[in-house]
Amino acid sequence: MIKTFITSHCTIQAMNDFDAINLRILALSLLAVIGLSFQQARAQSQEFELGPDDRWKDTSDEQMTLRKNQLLSARRAILEGNPQRGRDLASAFIDRYPNSPMRADAYLIRGDALMAMGDEYEALFEFEEIARNYPNSPAFVTALEREFEIAQQYANGRYRKLLSLFRIVPATDEAQELLIRIQERLPGSRLAEQAGMALADYYFRVRDLRMAAEAYDLFLENYPRSRDVNKARLRLIYSYLADYRGPRYDSTGLQEARLRLEDLRANEPGLAQRIGAESLLVRIYESDAGKLLSTARYYLSIDDPISAEYTLRALVKRYPNSIASLEALREIPGILARMPETVVRMGPDYRALREEKLGIPWDEDTDLTGVIDAPVPSLPTIPATTGETRLPESDTQIESSENTP
Repeated sequence: MIKTFITSHCTIQAMNDFDAINLRILALSLLAVIGLSFQQARAQSQEFELGPDDRWKDTSDEQMTLRKNQLLSARRAILEGNPQRGRDLASAFIDRYPNSPMRADAYLIRGDALMAMGDEYEALFEFEEIARNYPNSPAFVTALEREFEIAQQYANGRYRKLLSLFRIVPATDEAQELLIRIQERLPGSRLAEQAGMALADYYFRVRDLRMAAEAYDLFLENYPRSRDVNKARLRLIYSYLADYRGPRYDSTGLQEARLRLEDLRANEPGLAQRIGAESLLVRIYESDAGKLLSTARYYLSIDDPISAEYTLRALVKRYPNSIASLEALREIPGILARMPETVVRMGPDYRALREEKLGIPWDEDTDLTGVIDAPVPSLPTIPATTGETRLPESDTQIESSENTP
């Protein structure tokens, strides 16, 4: 009995020891699982960045938050009216984190600080750094917007500083270059459309009409659905018309303006009526005719009546209802009097045209036959010779031969 009790007591004690060991193992397993999960979570929250010394640096969420707070402090300083501090904070960030993904934002903040300090030309270097090296960053479009703002100021006549002291340096060239770059870097966007129109308006404002016409034409080609398309069409026509300087100069612009006006009259009749397209076409018609009349008078000034009549012939045929054509019919009698009769016979009936257009009869004493053509001299006859050709003797030789005994 006692032996049985002792045996059962030992068995119960062994079972209790076994349960304690299992509990310890279970506790250790739980601790190991918790520690592994903590390590994995910590590893997932950690980020590493390759530094300039080729070493990986921890850029965890805390570090990223710290960097964002630094940039926010710089922005806050600018908004509070202390751009110098904002510039210093941005410069410190750029120097400390050369490979940070927020480096483009730091350049943008430093550029904004320079603009707030009145050094917009120096700020352009910061924005250009973003445009050239960080085209995929969110700050890219914002940097181009800042450049567009500066370009508008320069295009409207603002000078840039010399040695950061005095505004005495014209910056129109910089404005043109910036507006062109914006269109190249962000094609098809609203900002590029605004830059294209601003560039064309600048050329129109400074009376560089050929460049203005080219810029407006390019605007219509690139942005046919723009809300400023009618403005570009009208400015293009005005540029062509204003570029024509008189009958002694090239009239290519007039032809382009005529084509644009006819296109406008066909596609936008209401707009064409508002701007007086018909009167502009009449002006172009008269200008073309006046150029031919001026050319004919030039030929007369160099004593070339044939070319003058040929030019007037084209004038009367192409522009019969123009004032220049009436002037040509008044001057044609004097021109015909100086021309060969064969050329006069080949020309139109100027007598009938003069009576029809001017209602003035041809003067009875005006000769329409022109100058009688001089007869063509005949070739000298060559006498037949039997052998060698004898030269004719001079008078002195004949006289000396007669006095010879």
